[in-house]
Amino acid sequence: MSRSVGRKKKQVLTSPARHWLVLGLISFLFAVMAGRAMFLQFYNADFLKKRGNAQALRVIDVSAVRGMILDRNGQPLAVSTPVDAVSADPAKLYANPDSWKPLATTLGINHKKLVAKIKRHKKRHFMYLNRQVLPDIAERVMALDIDGVFLRREYKRYYPLGAVTGHLVGFTNVDGQGLEGIELAYDDSLQGHPGKDQVIRDASGHVIEHVSNIERAADGEDLVLSIDSRIQYLAYRSLKQAVVEHQATSASAVVVDVTNGEILAMVNEPGYNPNDRSQLRSSRFRNRAVTDSFEPGSTVKPLTVVAALENHYVTPATIIETEGGKMKLARYTISDTHDYGNLSVSNVIMKSSNVGAAKMALQLKSKELWSVLDGVGFGKLPGSGLPGEAKGAFSNYSKWRDVRRATIGYGYGLSVTALQLVQAYATLANDGEQLPLSILRRSRDIDGHQVITAKAAKQVRNMLQLAVSDDGTGRNARVPMYHVAGKTGTSRKASGKGYSKLYTAVFAGMAPVSNPRLAMVVVVNEPGAGKYYGGTVAAPVFASVMTGALRLLDVSPDDISEDRLLLATQSTLAGQEMQR
Repeated sequence: MSRSVGRKKKQVLTSPARHWLVLGLISFLFAVMAGRAMFLQFYNADFLKKRGNAQALRVIDVSAVRGMILDRNGQPLAVSTPVDAVSADPAKLYANPDSWKPLATTLGINHKKLVAKIKRHKKRHFMYLNRQVLPDIAERVMALDIDGVFLRREYKRYYPLGAVTGHLVGFTNVDGQGLEGIELAYDDSLQGHPGKDQVIRDASGHVIEHVSNIERAADGEDLVLSIDSRIQYLAYRSLKQAVVEHQATSASAVVVDVTNGEILAMVNEPGYNPNDRSQLRSSRFRNRAVTDSFEPGSTVKPLTVVAALENHYVTPATIIETEGGKMKLARYTISDTHDYGNLSVSNVIMKSSNVGAAKMALQLKSKELWSVLDGVGFGKLPGSGLPGEAKGAFSNYSKWRDVRRATIGYGYGLSVTALQLVQAYATLANDGEQLPLSILRRSRDIDGHQVITAKAAKQVRNMLQLAVSDDGTGRNARVPMYHVAGKTGTSRKASGKGYSKLYTAVFAGMAPVSNPRLAMVVVVNEPGAGKYYGGTVAAPVFASVMTGALRLLDVSPDDISEDRLLLATQSTLAGQEMQR
């Protein structure tokens, strides 16, 4: 018992010593830490500040807003809307594997692909997880509060008219670079220049403070096109209907203001919606009106007549013998669809006689015919400002033999694009003065150059008006209350060393004849529903679009008889009475 008491006394005696020992040790450590803090604060402050800034301060790119694309009346055709990109610091994300699956689920991306991407970039400090995400998805991602995941502001391109202007306007990639159409052709001016900001990020990579602007972003310039979206829609709707009705493989239509060379509408089928990236296939987004060439067939005959008139081989009343509708030339036979007998030059156009056109071409010297076709733009780039313009195929006259000259006279042995053909007809409509085409709205009048005499242009316009009469091949192109001039074309498609049984149906024309304002070309490729003539497949599209376009532009009618004017007046008065 006495030993037990002794041990307790010893423990009691040593207890204060331990207390002071621990207290002294803590005080020593505190003094060391305080000393270290004072040393860092007073003697190493600049160094630590630099290290802290290096970890928290960042210079980030500030996106420039891409310029808008507008139609001539200010209707938006392409705009940029602010969105977010979900970004990450891969090193931090790699250290937190539990976050990978919920992150992939929220973003709607494949989990295995996300894991592989994180591992592949684990030594870097930045990567995109998903670009241009919807706002609600961005909010849900940030609600996960994952270390190293943050949002980055960017812009997404949106096309309000979708497929109506798809081929013309084109589209951009996810980085805002133009890839097709106007977006590509004017990418430099639309894109602008990004800026730079200095910011402070927290440990998770979130921007918590903007420190300064290092370089101000310069937004892209807005671009005003010559396109009238109302006429563009009319052309889109009518062309699409024709392709479906005639089971055609593709089609194009172009409308030009002949007074200034501005392109008011340009559409193609099949179309695509640039807002839907799943539709972006080369076979769909090619602007066929600019890139695809075809043999124009009988739409060249008026130009052959121009050459014959200007070189004084014929007058509009000159009689051409069509030789029973067939003409042998070397080992070839040139044929008409009917035996038209003897035709005046005007009636050669109205009836679309191949024999008549070939005979006039053979009267001409090769250089004389070539000069007219070259003058209106065949074999040259139209220079509209659209990417991918094609020259077509038009050989120099030095290589022509009689057969080549004859076939070119009625539209075979050369190829053109829809844009080239509409430029030629716009020149005829503008009294032979050719104006450069433009896809941008012009702020002032421009000078053209005379490539056809005004007299010959007017004479041929009168012939083309006959071609749209009751007895002409283009009667389906007529527009109520307006005189129309135009020409049908039906050409077989080349195949190997000969021609296939597939056709290209074409109509080219202008209105109103008394004072032309608009020229239009319609091309329908490989109609497969039984009808294939330009007059039955392409001409109705011209009539439908031209009817609406002339009224939208408030072009005065030039085909109003007294009876028709009275009927129109009565109809207007009746409508006003009903409104009361």
